[in-house]
Amino acid sequence: MNQKQILELAIKMGIEGDLRGEGAVKKYLARQKKKFENLPAKKQADFDQEKLVNPYMDSGIWRDNGQPVKKAMAGIDITSGDVMLAKSLGIDTIINHHPLGKGLAMLDEVMHLQAEVLSLYGVPINIAESLLRVRISEVGRGVHASNSYKTIDAAKLAGINLMNVHTPCDNLVASFLKKLIDKKQPEYVGEIIELIAGIDEYKESARRGSPVRLFAGSEDRHAGKIALTEITGGTEGSKTIYKEMANAGIGTIVAMHLSEEHRKNAEEAHLSVVVASHIASDSLGMNLFLDELEKKGIEIIPYGGLIRVKRKQQ
Repeated sequence: MNQKQILELAIKMGIEGDLRGEGAVKKYLARQKKKFENLPAKKQADFDQEKLVNPYMDSGIWRDNGQPVKKAMAGIDITSGDVMLAKSLGIDTIINHHPLGKGLAMLDEVMHLQAEVLSLYGVPINIAESLLRVRISEVGRGVHASNSYKTIDAAKLAGINLMNVHTPCDNLVASFLKKLIDKKQPEYVGEIIELIAGIDEYKESARRGSPVRLFAGSEDRHAGKIALTEITGGTEGSKTIYKEMANAGIGTIVAMHLSEEHRKNAEEAHLSVVVASHIASDSLGMNLFLDELEKKGIEIIPYGGLIRVKRKQQ
Protein backbone atom coordinates (compact mmCIF):
# COMPACT_ATOMS: atom_id res chain seq x y z
CA MET A 1 0.00 0.00 0.00
CA ASN A 2 1.10 3.57 -0.64
CA GLN A 3 -0.05 6.56 1.41
CA LYS A 4 -2.90 7.36 -0.96
CA GLN A 5 -4.30 3.86 -0.47
CA ILE A 6 -3.82 4.13 3.30
CA LEU A 7 -5.77 7.41 3.38
CA GLU A 8 -8.50 5.90 1.21
CA LEU A 9 -8.77 2.99 3.65
CA ALA A 10 -8.92 5.42 6.59
CA ILE A 11 -11.72 7.39 4.95
CA LYS A 12 -13.63 4.20 4.14
CA MET A 13 -13.33 2.94 7.72
CA GLY A 14 -14.18 6.40 9.07
CA ILE A 15 -17.37 6.50 7.01
CA GLU A 16 -18.32 3.00 8.16
CA GLY A 17 -17.82 4.08 11.78
CA ASP A 18 -19.49 7.48 11.41
CA LEU A 19 -22.34 7.79 13.92
CA ARG A 20 -24.40 9.64 11.32
CA GLY A 21 -24.42 6.61 9.02
CA GLU A 22 -22.93 6.15 5.56
CA GLY A 23 -25.95 7.70 3.86
CA ALA A 24 -25.47 11.02 5.64
CA VAL A 25 -21.79 11.15 4.69
CA LYS A 26 -22.61 10.44 1.04
CA LYS A 27 -25.15 13.29 1.10
CA TYR A 28 -22.49 15.58 2.52
CA LEU A 29 -20.07 14.70 -0.30
CA ALA A 30 -22.87 15.17 -2.85
CA ARG A 31 -23.48 18.69 -1.48
CA GLN A 32 -19.78 19.48 -1.85
CA LYS A 33 -19.91 18.32 -5.45
CA LYS A 34 -22.96 20.47 -6.14
CA LYS A 35 -21.27 23.51 -4.59
CA PHE A 36 -18.24 22.94 -6.82
CA GLU A 37 -20.28 22.49 -9.99
CA ASN A 38 -22.27 25.68 -9.29
CA LEU A 39 -19.14 27.80 -8.95
CA PRO A 40 -17.95 29.95 -11.85
CA ALA A 41 -14.88 28.55 -13.65
CA LYS A 42 -12.51 31.03 -12.00
CA LYS A 43 -13.65 30.03 -8.51
CA GLN A 44 -13.58 26.32 -9.36
CA ALA A 45 -9.83 26.68 -9.89
CA ASP A 46 -9.48 27.79 -6.25
CA PHE A 47 -11.79 25.09 -4.84
CA ASP A 48 -10.01 22.37 -2.86
CA GLN A 49 -11.19 19.30 -4.78
CA GLU A 50 -10.03 17.03 -1.94
CA LYS A 51 -13.37 18.00 -0.35
CA LEU A 52 -15.17 16.03 -3.09
CA VAL A 53 -13.78 12.69 -1.86
CA ASN A 54 -12.63 13.33 1.71
CA PRO A 55 -15.34 14.23 4.26
CA TYR A 56 -12.67 14.48 6.99
CA MET A 57 -10.41 17.33 5.94
CA ASP A 58 -8.46 17.22 9.19
CA SER A 59 -6.78 14.10 7.79
CA GLY A 60 -4.42 13.95 4.84
CA ILE A 61 -1.03 13.23 3.26
CA TRP A 62 1.61 15.89 3.84
CA ARG A 63 4.78 14.42 2.33
CA ASP A 64 4.69 11.59 -0.19
CA ASN A 65 7.25 9.99 -2.50
CA GLY A 66 4.64 7.64 -3.95
CA GLN A 67 6.48 4.51 -2.85
CA PRO A 68 4.85 1.59 -1.01
CA VAL A 69 4.77 1.91 2.78
CA LYS A 70 6.67 -0.92 4.43
CA LYS A 71 7.65 0.35 7.88
CA ALA A 72 5.52 3.02 9.54
CA MET A 73 5.96 4.84 12.82
CA ALA A 74 2.44 5.47 14.11
CA GLY A 75 1.49 7.64 17.05
CA ILE A 76 -0.56 10.44 18.56
CA ASP A 77 1.66 13.53 18.39
CA ILE A 78 4.79 14.20 16.35
CA THR A 79 7.66 16.67 16.71
CA SER A 80 10.58 17.48 14.44
CA GLY A 81 12.75 15.37 16.76
CA ASP A 82 10.48 12.40 16.14
CA VAL A 83 11.10 12.82 12.41
CA MET A 84 14.85 12.47 12.98
CA LEU A 85 14.24 9.44 15.22
CA ALA A 86 12.18 7.88 12.44
CA LYS A 87 14.99 8.44 9.95
CA SER A 88 17.53 6.82 12.28
CA LEU A 89 15.26 3.78 12.66
CA GLY A 90 14.87 3.27 8.92
CA ILE A 91 11.20 4.29 8.95
CA ASP A 92 9.76 5.22 5.56
CA THR A 93 6.45 6.72 6.75
CA ILE A 94 5.03 8.47 9.82
CA ILE A 95 1.30 8.10 10.48
CA ASN A 96 0.28 10.69 13.06
CA HIS A 97 -3.15 11.00 14.68
CA HIS A 98 -3.57 14.67 15.50
CA PRO A 99 -3.91 17.07 12.57
CA LEU A 100 -0.90 18.56 10.81
CA GLY A 101 -0.50 21.19 8.12
CA LYS A 102 -3.67 21.97 6.22
CA GLY A 103 -5.42 19.32 8.32
CA LEU A 104 -4.91 21.45 11.43
CA ALA A 105 -5.83 24.64 9.60
CA MET A 106 -9.10 22.98 8.52
CA LEU A 107 -9.96 21.37 11.87
CA ASP A 108 -13.16 23.42 12.03
CA GLU A 109 -14.32 21.82 8.74
CA VAL A 110 -15.14 18.51 10.45
CA MET A 111 -16.99 20.04 13.41
CA HIS A 112 -20.21 20.31 11.42
CA LEU A 113 -20.80 16.58 11.90
CA GLN A 114 -21.38 17.24 15.61
CA ALA A 115 -24.71 18.94 14.88
CA GLU A 116 -25.98 15.93 12.96
CA VAL A 117 -24.84 13.55 15.71
CA LEU A 118 -26.60 15.72 18.31
CA SER A 119 -29.80 15.57 16.26
CA LEU A 120 -29.65 11.77 16.41
CA TYR A 121 -29.89 12.08 20.19
CA GLY A 122 -32.92 14.38 19.98
CA VAL A 123 -31.42 17.89 19.93
CA PRO A 124 -33.24 19.89 17.22
CA ILE A 125 -30.86 20.28 14.29
CA ASN A 126 -31.51 24.03 13.96
CA ILE A 127 -30.51 24.61 17.58
CA ALA A 128 -27.46 22.35 17.33
CA GLU A 129 -26.25 24.08 14.17
CA SER A 130 -26.85 27.55 15.58
CA LEU A 131 -24.92 26.92 18.81
CA LEU A 132 -22.12 25.03 17.06
CA ARG A 133 -21.62 27.81 14.53
CA VAL A 134 -20.22 30.01 17.31
CA ARG A 135 -17.83 27.30 18.50
CA ILE A 136 -16.73 26.39 14.96
CA SER A 137 -15.88 30.04 14.31
CA GLU A 138 -13.92 30.15 17.58
CA VAL A 139 -11.89 27.05 16.64
CA GLY A 140 -11.27 28.43 13.16
CA ARG A 141 -9.79 31.60 14.64
CA GLY A 142 -7.79 29.59 17.15
CA VAL A 143 -5.97 27.44 14.58
CA HIS A 144 -5.47 30.32 12.15
CA ALA A 145 -2.23 31.43 13.79
CA SER A 146 -0.76 27.93 14.11
CA ASN A 147 2.67 27.18 12.63
CA SER A 148 1.14 24.04 11.14
CA TYR A 149 3.83 23.17 8.57
CA LYS A 150 6.89 23.13 10.85
CA THR A 151 6.94 19.35 11.29
CA ILE A 152 6.01 18.78 7.66
CA ASP A 153 9.06 20.78 6.59
CA ALA A 154 11.21 18.56 8.82
CA ALA A 155 9.77 15.44 7.16
CA LYS A 156 10.54 16.84 3.71
CA LEU A 157 14.13 17.59 4.65
CA ALA A 158 14.55 14.12 6.20
CA GLY A 159 12.94 12.37 3.23
CA ILE A 160 10.26 10.75 5.43
CA ASN A 161 6.68 10.30 4.25
CA LEU A 162 4.14 11.95 6.56
CA MET A 163 0.37 11.77 6.94
CA ASN A 164 -2.23 12.01 9.67
CA VAL A 165 -5.56 10.30 10.32
CA HIS A 166 -7.76 12.14 12.83
CA THR A 167 -11.57 12.12 12.55
CA PRO A 168 -11.74 8.70 10.82
CA CYS A 169 -10.02 7.16 13.87
CA ASP A 170 -12.16 9.18 16.27
CA ASN A 171 -15.22 7.82 14.45
CA LEU A 172 -13.91 4.30 15.09
CA VAL A 173 -13.66 5.06 18.83
CA ALA A 174 -17.18 6.46 18.96
CA SER A 175 -18.59 3.48 17.06
CA PHE A 176 -16.67 0.98 19.23
CA LEU A 177 -17.88 2.55 22.48
CA LYS A 178 -21.46 2.94 21.24
CA LYS A 179 -21.68 -0.72 20.28
CA LEU A 180 -20.27 -1.75 23.66
CA ILE A 181 -22.67 0.50 25.58
CA ASP A 182 -25.64 -0.58 23.48
CA LYS A 183 -24.75 -4.22 24.14
CA LYS A 184 -24.19 -3.91 27.90
CA GLN A 185 -26.93 -1.33 28.59
CA PRO A 186 -25.38 0.22 31.74
CA GLU A 187 -28.06 1.56 34.06
CA TYR A 188 -25.90 3.69 36.34
CA VAL A 189 -23.11 6.15 35.61
CA GLY A 190 -20.64 4.07 37.59
CA GLU A 191 -21.36 1.12 35.32
CA ILE A 192 -20.37 3.21 32.29
CA ILE A 193 -17.05 4.07 33.94
CA GLU A 194 -16.44 0.42 34.81
CA LEU A 195 -17.30 -0.68 31.28
CA ILE A 196 -14.91 1.73 29.55
CA ALA A 197 -12.20 1.25 32.16
CA GLY A 198 -12.16 -2.47 31.30
CA ILE A 199 -10.92 -1.80 27.74
CA ASP A 200 -7.20 -2.53 27.37
CA GLU A 201 -6.15 0.97 26.27
CA TYR A 202 -7.94 2.53 29.25
CA LYS A 203 -6.45 -0.03 31.63
CA GLU A 204 -2.96 0.98 30.54
CA SER A 205 -3.86 4.65 30.67
CA ALA A 206 -4.98 4.19 34.28
CA ARG A 207 -1.63 2.56 35.09
CA ARG A 208 0.01 5.63 33.58
CA GLY A 209 -2.00 7.91 35.86
CA SER A 210 -4.90 8.88 33.58
CA PRO A 211 -7.92 6.70 34.41
CA VAL A 212 -11.46 7.10 33.11
CA ARG A 213 -12.89 9.89 35.27
CA LEU A 214 -16.23 11.37 36.21
CA PHE A 215 -16.11 15.13 35.59
CA ALA A 216 -19.76 15.89 36.45
CA GLY A 217 -22.53 14.05 38.23
CA SER A 218 -22.33 11.01 40.48
CA GLU A 219 -21.56 7.33 39.93
CA ASP A 220 -24.79 6.48 41.75
CA ARG A 221 -26.96 8.44 39.33
CA HIS A 222 -29.05 6.72 36.71
CA ALA A 223 -27.27 7.07 33.39
CA GLY A 224 -30.38 7.85 31.39
CA LYS A 225 -29.85 8.33 27.68
CA ILE A 226 -26.11 8.02 27.01
CA ALA A 227 -24.67 10.26 24.29
CA LEU A 228 -21.26 9.94 22.64
CA THR A 229 -21.36 13.47 21.29
CA GLU A 230 -17.91 14.56 22.47
CA ILE A 231 -15.78 11.71 21.16
CA THR A 232 -15.54 12.74 17.51
CA GLY A 233 -16.02 15.84 15.41
CA GLY A 234 -12.67 17.61 15.59
CA THR A 235 -12.61 18.97 19.13
CA GLU A 236 -14.91 20.03 21.95
CA GLY A 237 -18.26 21.34 20.81
CA SER A 238 -20.39 24.24 21.97
CA LYS A 239 -20.04 25.40 25.57
CA THR A 240 -23.73 26.27 25.67
CA ILE A 241 -25.25 23.09 24.22
CA TYR A 242 -25.79 21.23 27.48
CA LYS A 243 -29.20 22.60 28.46
CA GLU A 244 -30.47 21.64 25.02
CA MET A 245 -29.02 18.14 25.48
CA ALA A 246 -30.76 17.79 28.82
CA ASN A 247 -34.02 18.99 27.27
CA ALA A 248 -33.59 16.25 24.64
CA GLY A 249 -33.56 13.65 27.42
CA ILE A 250 -29.82 13.00 27.54
CA GLY A 251 -28.60 12.02 30.99
CA THR A 252 -24.94 11.17 30.48
CA ILE A 253 -22.27 12.32 28.05
CA VAL A 254 -19.17 10.30 27.25
CA ALA A 255 -16.38 12.70 26.27
CA MET A 256 -12.73 12.40 25.26
CA HIS A 257 -11.71 15.60 27.08
CA LEU A 258 -13.56 18.55 28.58
CA SER A 259 -12.62 22.14 29.41
CA GLU A 260 -13.54 23.54 32.82
CA GLU A 261 -16.14 25.86 31.27
CA HIS A 262 -17.74 22.97 29.42
CA ARG A 263 -17.75 20.93 32.63
CA LYS A 264 -19.44 23.67 34.67
CA ASN A 265 -22.15 24.17 32.07
CA ALA A 266 -22.81 20.43 31.86
CA GLU A 267 -23.09 20.23 35.65
CA GLU A 268 -25.52 23.17 35.71
CA ALA A 269 -27.65 21.28 33.19
CA HIS A 270 -27.70 18.27 35.59
CA LEU A 271 -25.78 16.06 33.16
CA SER A 272 -23.27 13.41 34.14
CA VAL A 273 -20.04 13.52 32.14
CA VAL A 274 -17.71 10.53 31.87
CA VAL A 275 -14.33 11.50 30.42
CA ALA A 276 -12.64 8.57 28.73
CA SER A 277 -8.96 9.44 28.87
CA HIS A 278 -7.91 11.44 25.80
CA ILE A 279 -4.77 9.56 24.78
CA ALA A 280 -6.32 6.17 25.55
CA SER A 281 -9.27 7.07 23.33
CA ASP A 282 -7.00 8.28 20.54
CA SER A 283 -5.00 5.06 20.91
CA LEU A 284 -8.11 2.90 20.63
CA GLY A 285 -9.12 4.58 17.38
CA MET A 286 -5.63 4.37 15.94
CA ASN A 287 -5.29 0.72 16.96
CA LEU A 288 -8.50 -0.28 15.20
CA PHE A 289 -7.06 1.30 12.04
CA LEU A 290 -3.48 0.10 12.46
CA ASP A 291 -4.62 -3.50 12.90
CA GLU A 292 -5.95 -3.32 9.34
CA LEU A 293 -2.64 -1.95 8.05
CA GLU A 294 -0.73 -4.77 9.72
CA LYS A 295 -3.00 -7.27 8.01
CA LYS A 296 -1.80 -5.76 4.73
CA GLY A 297 1.84 -6.36 5.62
CA ILE A 298 2.88 -2.94 6.96
CA GLU A 299 5.18 -3.04 9.98
CA ILE A 300 3.95 -0.66 12.71
CA ILE A 301 6.32 1.00 15.19
CA PRO A 302 4.35 2.76 18.02
CA TYR A 303 5.54 6.18 19.24
CA GLY A 304 4.30 9.51 20.59
CA GLY A 305 2.13 8.22 23.43
CA LEU A 306 0.30 5.57 21.40
CA ILE A 307 -0.86 2.73 23.66
CA ARG A 308 -0.56 -0.05 21.09
CA VAL A 309 -3.04 -2.87 21.57
CA LYS A 310 -3.51 -5.46 18.85
CA ARG A 311 -6.90 -7.10 18.56
CA LYS A 312 -7.53 -10.57 17.22
CA GLN A 313 -9.16 -10.83 13.83
CA GLN A 314 -12.90 -11.15 14.13
